[in-house]
Amino acid sequence: MVEYDFVRQTDGFTCGPTVALVASAAMDPAYGATVTDASAEQHRIHAAANRLWPRKLGTTPWGVAAVISAHTAPLGVRYGWRPFRGDLRAALAAVECDWPVAMLIGEGIPRHWVLIVGHSDGVLQCFNPARGSVASVPVSDVVHRRLEPLGFPRAFALVLPTRTVRA
Repeated sequence: MVEYDFVRQTDGFTCGPTVALVASAAMDPAYGATVTDASAEQHRIHAAANRLWPRKLGTTPWGVAAVISAHTAPLGVRYGWRPFRGDLRAALAAVECDWPVAMLIGEGIPRHWVLIVGHSDGVLQCFNPARGSVASVPVSDVVHRRLEPLGFPRAFALVLPTRTVRA
């Protein structure tokens, strides 16, 4: 298991790359071992994930999914994204199988990425790259738009395992 407090986002725009970095390191320890400068790696990921998207607007769900998929494809899994519509079953199933799930949150608009890294007894463990720490959030708070402990109340999108890659 990756130590989640080893990295914080370096600025107001690298929450997505930081989440992708932590998820990728969790799934691909060999990759994680090569990261000696987390700040530089966040910026490298940000540039790679946002070739056509302005970096000042953060990272798109498809960009986060592509970065994570680059590390999970050798394991036979691809990540994809979907809008959050109140159903966490697929996310909970993924996390219970040790596949982290990225969640895009915000208020009126999507603004911040967090990473769901665990689930037990109806409570999610969410890595928040702004703080470099894990917060406990009841599943019901996600559904009822009460995510203030993560900085914003509402979930907008999930990036999670979506399909198995043929060998």
